[in-house]
Amino acid sequence: MEASQECDVLVIGGGPAGSTMATLLARQGRRVVIVEKEQHPRFHIGESLLPGNVELFEKLGVRDQVEKIGMPKFGIEFVPPDSDERSYVDFSEGWDPKKDSAWQVRRSELDEVLFRNAAVQGALAFENTRVRQVDFDDAGATVQTQRDDGSKASWRARFVVDASGRDTVLATKFRSKQKNPDHNSTALFGHFRGARRLEGRREGNISICWFEHGWFWFIPLADGTTSVGAVCWAYYLKARDKPLKDYFFDTIAMCPELADRLKGATLVDDAVHATGNFAYSSTHATGERYLMVGDAFTFIDPMFSSGVFLAMQSAFNGAELVEKALDRPAELPAARRLLEKQMRAGPRDYSWFIYRVTNPTIRDMFMHPQNMFKVKQGLMSLLAADLRHGTSYRLSLTMFKLIYYFVSVLNWRRTFEGWKRHRHNIRDMGLLKGETILKGQ
Repeated sequence: MEASQECDVLVIGGGPAGSTMATLLARQGRRVVIVEKEQHPRFHIGESLLPGNVELFEKLGVRDQVEKIGMPKFGIEFVPPDSDERSYVDFSEGWDPKKDSAWQVRRSELDEVLFRNAAVQGALAFENTRVRQVDFDDAGATVQTQRDDGSKASWRARFVVDASGRDTVLATKFRSKQKNPDHNSTALFGHFRGARRLEGRREGNISICWFEHGWFWFIPLADGTTSVGAVCWAYYLKARDKPLKDYFFDTIAMCPELADRLKGATLVDDAVHATGNFAYSSTHATGERYLMVGDAFTFIDPMFSSGVFLAMQSAFNGAELVEKALDRPAELPAARRLLEKQMRAGPRDYSWFIYRVTNPTIRDMFMHPQNMFKVKQGLMSLLAADLRHGTSYRLSLTMFKLIYYFVSVLNWRRTFEGWKRHRHNIRDMGLLKGETILKGQ
């Protein structure tokens, strides 16, 4: 055990949320320690970024680095399960036409860029280091860490930021993590070479393809590979009766358009992965001496690629709270109340659509988007993570929801059947709790 060392802030986790937080706090001149359990670059899913990320990258000073590793992305393609129709929407159709693009990236590369940047900005960055214990007191916290070589260290921190992702270190410690009862899914995914992509400007767009048991993502990457995954209800993976790779290809066959795009494509490293995708949230995000950001606080279905944006934005908002906690503690109670609201606002907006996206009414509205009452502008701003348009933005989303409810009432039989199907689909199957990775099994 090394002698106890001191720091202002200890950040648990070196993903987008943790690295962003460490960078911002180090810029304030604080002694910041960030510990990551793995060695960068390390594999991670979640490769699709949103235009809202671009401004955050610029503030961190890494925009050019991200652009070099990214595949330009200008919009989304929606592919229905039961027709040859296609719907193409562009981010430029939102409230701010300038927020018109983002990138598809390998997360291993993006996360390393952000982590190295935190070190350059002055954070003490440790990899292959796990947090074993966190004990709080009136003056801060004692954090025990252990490296892969077995060596241990003890840190005295005035403040702790949990950015541990789905490890949820503090939410687990406080037993504050609650599973979302309205969503219960799993994911199968792999990377392919030689997949047929969209042409021209749309080549880098994400495609979302519905099928009987959920939906697929199709994400083209800059190195020529394409990430393909199926997010499906837990019962579907529970029924698997063959090796994972064979089951994945059988699943792809249920979506003819996707199967056609992968005709002749090869699976990279012959590897297929599976992971539990259980939505959850902690009962609270803040405390007197701690803060949870990104997936350490809440996790939602990745359908609209909001994960990296929400993680980074929560770090930007959270850095302001940490500053008040350390320098102006009298302002902390008000800052905590504000941040608790901010941490829930984005996930709530996305979740309303995610939990209904397999409903025929929503699917029709996505396939045939109209701009009555400027609802399309509101929807595209949400999908672009351009959420700061005040009353106009909120009104357009509200009108979208009202139209949805009106159409649902007109088609009440279809709505009722969809509701029953959803309740059946989200039943708990006891599957893949936590993030379990299976390769070709």
